[in-house]
Amino acid sequence: MVEFKRYQLSNGLKVLINEDRTTPLVAINILYCVGSRNELPDKTGFAHLFEHLMFGGSANIPSFDEPLQMVGGENNAFTSNDITNYYITLPADNIETGLWLESDRMLALDFSAKSLKIQKNVVTEEFRQRYMNQPYGDIWLLLRPLAYKVHPYRWPTIGEKMEHILEATLGDVKTFFKTHYSPDNAVMAISGNISADDGYKLVEKWFGNIKAGTVKKHDVIQEPAQTEERKLTVTRKVPFDAIYKVWHIPHRLDNVYYVCDVITDLLSSGKSSRLYQVLVKEKKLFSEVNAFVSGDFDPGILIIGGKIMENIPVETAELAIVEILKTLSETLISERELKKVHNKYETSLLFSQTNSLNKAMSLSYFEMLGDANLLNEEIGKFCAITPEDVANTAKTIFRSENCSTLYYLAEN
Repeated sequence: MVEFKRYQLSNGLKVLINEDRTTPLVAINILYCVGSRNELPDKTGFAHLFEHLMFGGSANIPSFDEPLQMVGGENNAFTSNDITNYYITLPADNIETGLWLESDRMLALDFSAKSLKIQKNVVTEEFRQRYMNQPYGDIWLLLRPLAYKVHPYRWPTIGEKMEHILEATLGDVKTFFKTHYSPDNAVMAISGNISADDGYKLVEKWFGNIKAGTVKKHDVIQEPAQTEERKLTVTRKVPFDAIYKVWHIPHRLDNVYYVCDVITDLLSSGKSSRLYQVLVKEKKLFSEVNAFVSGDFDPGILIIGGKIMENIPVETAELAIVEILKTLSETLISERELKKVHNKYETSLLFSQTNSLNKAMSLSYFEMLGDANLLNEEIGKFCAITPEDVANTAKTIFRSENCSTLYYLAEN
């Protein structure tokens, strides 16, 4: 159980504080409700671009990292389809340095043609290195638009095209910032060696005078149900063939999502999992194969993909995956196998709650989903899943008309 106090500033900033006297540190996590789902089709990659711009300095602080490092702090950030998350850890005595830095860039991020040019170059180089010049790097550039036809999840967080970033103007960037980076579109969570009341007073001191923004509700076009199987075959200069199959699943808070998450662990978590035992160890069809869920706010996808062993036809590899999924839907898993997954989730979640940064991240994430206390309900939702739930969900999800398949073949 993660205990916390909830506050809200007059400008709309939601604040969650967890007191943890077992650590000399404090973690500050600020989550903005903006990800790739909030971008326009002709201006993709902006949320990720801002992840970089936010470290370029603010009007009053030319270097974000330097003053933080001077007081023993560390920071980083990440962007997803749904959120952009910034976090700092530092000694509790120096918490005001972290709050000062975060408040100043929320209030007055430094917008200049020079900083924009620098970060555009950084992001486009990342695009080239991670997606274009790396073996199997463009998989998500192919797989997402195969699975999604109208929802913004159809492009990755890096953006659909490099041109969208290269052509971004200073005006585009300022509009995006004003639309999304304001206190009323953010959740702050603090966890560590500070009382909730003292923490709130400091947040009020540093963020209370920042004006609420002009956040506009972004009406995302929801993906219609897929009614027929989709397939795409490409050839690339890679050492081995690969296959990736995706199925649409419900949104993050749907009970079926939790069952899908359990299914992926049954399939590919560790060397005792079904995909490893059958496809890697026994039949030697794959060198590696994995299953996971996207975990998106809106209805997401369940993915199974892997590298196929040399001289194994891709059709053989695909049929083997389908057979395992068929067995999962037709034969109830044992209580022992399911209990192993339950135990893994419980251990993982409880262990994560020993770390202040993990707690701060989780509290802000679930608050953005609707209620931070959902964090404390996670274990119960996973442990309530039955063998019947697994079989019924497998039947519902693993239908051919709900599936999109990418055949990623090595050039001869």
